[in-house]
Amino acid sequence: MATSKLQALWNHPAGPKTIHFWAPTFKWGISIANIADFAKPPEKISYPQQIAVACTGVIWSRYSTVITPKNWNLFSVNVAMAGTGIYQLSRKIRHDYFSEKEEAVVAKE
Repeated sequence: MATSKLQALWNHPAGPKTIHFWAPTFKWGISIANIADFAKPPEKISYPQQIAVACTGVIWSRYSTVITPKNWNLFSVNVAMAGTGIYQLSRKIRHDYFSEKEEAVVAKE
């Protein structure tokens, strides 16, 4: 039973013998690195980098549901990329534009 499932995976059109398997697998490294950056202070987050990560995730999440054969690894890694990129952008925007107003209000009181 396990042998037939492994053989089916190995011979699948989006299996380990194709770039369609390895490209999204390496993209998981970007998502994991972005998760590791959650501990980074917002001042050190890059707008261009996070915009690229978020946009790539959104665009390829949509595209991965259209291509045949469906590549769920590609879909899930891009959802993760979009999510982490949007979260990092929200951290950066909150820090750059909203924390200063809060500090000014506290200083006046």
